[in-house]
Amino acid sequence: MEKQVLGLQLPTDPRWVDIASMQLDEILIDHAYCEQKAASSCISLIVKFPEKEALVDMLTPVVAEEWAHFERVLEEMKKRGITLGPKRKDEYVAALAAIEKKGGSRNEQLVEKLLMNALIEARSCERFRLLWKEIGDPDLSKFYYELMVSEAGHYKNFLSLAKTYMPEEHVEQRWREILRKEAEIMKQITPRGDRMH
Repeated sequence: MEKQVLGLQLPTDPRWVDIASMQLDEILIDHAYCEQKAASSCISLIVKFPEKEALVDMLTPVVAEEWAHFERVLEEMKKRGITLGPKRKDEYVAALAAIEKKGGSRNEQLVEKLLMNALIEARSCERFRLLWKEIGDPDLSKFYYELMVSEAGHYKNFLSLAKTYMPEEHVEQRWREILRKEAEIMKQITPRGDRMH
């Protein structure tokens, strides 16, 4: 899961996993909400673009998988006596929303959303890898390894779908632009150990 495989231009600041290791309760809470949002995002795409048969077919099982991940995170929290608590503001996702192009054709709007989802999945997978390799809790390390493997293909699914609805050249060019902008966002966000992103 190296950053080159995922397409990310800037690796996570090494300080993040060190801080996160000291705040695993907070990471689990934020992670639960991330899985919930991932499932909700796929449902939203299906509801908004129901005529896109390939999208519906590909994302329907992803909804179930992401919700199962949400349930698994809740199980890990219960083992540790952690309650879900209120939802937190996601500075990273808010910054990504600001670079999403609005307007254009229906397919262009869809491709923007698919690429944003691909990016969030890629960054999440990279962070799961860091948690797997670096945190001292053996049970959580195994948990994050399993999630990393499970989610590794999701970002590729989103990219593949994007190329179904717009020419590959357009998708690749826009993907490169988004990756560059995401790297700039990553430079500006101070690493927080209580956030998955």
